[in-house]
Amino acid sequence: MNAIELRQKTPDQLRDQLVALKKEAFNLRFQKATNQTENTARMRQVRRDAARVKTVLNEKAREAAAN
Repeated sequence: MNAIELRQKTPDQLRDQLVALKKEAFNLRFQKATNQTENTARMRQVRRDAARVKTVLNEKAREAAAN
């Protein structure tokens, strides 16, 4: 997922995606704690994707406040 794709989504879609990413991050942390993690790189991807979503949400909020 890249920022261009995220900027095309509505804030509601972005919030839904952020919730899904947070759930996935929780599950991955749980798997790590029980030594069941298959793809350790996925944790990093999920963290960064969540950060991208938050950044785009903040950009959209700033635009709305400016108008």
